[in-house]
Amino acid sequence: MTPWRLLSLLLDYPDEELLACSGELAEAARALPSSPARKAILSFLARREGLAANAIQREYVETFDFAKRATLYLSFHAYGDRRQRGMAMLHLKQSYRAAGFELGDGTLPDHLPAALEFTDLAPEAGIGVLRDFRPALEVVRAALHEEDSAYALLLDALCELLPAASAEELDDARRIAAEGPPSETVGLEPFAPPEAMPAACGSGEPSSAGAILL
Repeated sequence: MTPWRLLSLLLDYPDEELLACSGELAEAARALPSSPARKAILSFLARREGLAANAIQREYVETFDFAKRATLYLSFHAYGDRRQRGMAMLHLKQSYRAAGFELGDGTLPDHLPAALEFTDLAPEAGIGVLRDFRPALEVVRAALHEEDSAYALLLDALCELLPAASAEELDDARRIAAEGPPSETVGLEPFAPPEAMPAACGSGEPSSAGAILL
């Protein structure tokens, strides 16, 4: 199993079927080549070990459904609820279809697990999609570290697998962290301030909640 597919599964909602495969997922993680990404994934699995299924599911919902600044629907960070978001998702669907990747019923193309599954099928194109959303990935990663969420380890692993972020991408991440997405709807949890952003993915620096984007 590739790290893309493994991350796709671990970042998806942990339903009963997925939880029944926990042993296989841990075995797949241990089989990965030695790397910071492998270490981060194994650390995530270790933190989740021994938790009851309902606790794992509750943690997922509280992490990704209640705090919009950690949402895995990546185009939200760039476009908010503006019309451009719909166009971005349409382009994503077309890219997926061109590569022979079909989304499951009800799955939006900008959901990070879907983008990772696409990357498993078509690595070059998939990495391009993930790089397009690099500022959003940085914002989600920062939000998860701020909450000391175990899921931050999976974003660390993903970032280790991608090329280093550019200065422009990091500037965009800081802006989104400070201002939130365009046209935020009422009642969304405020985004993290720029100083809460962890070190840039792929920077080679240790990942931690206290790291700072410079």
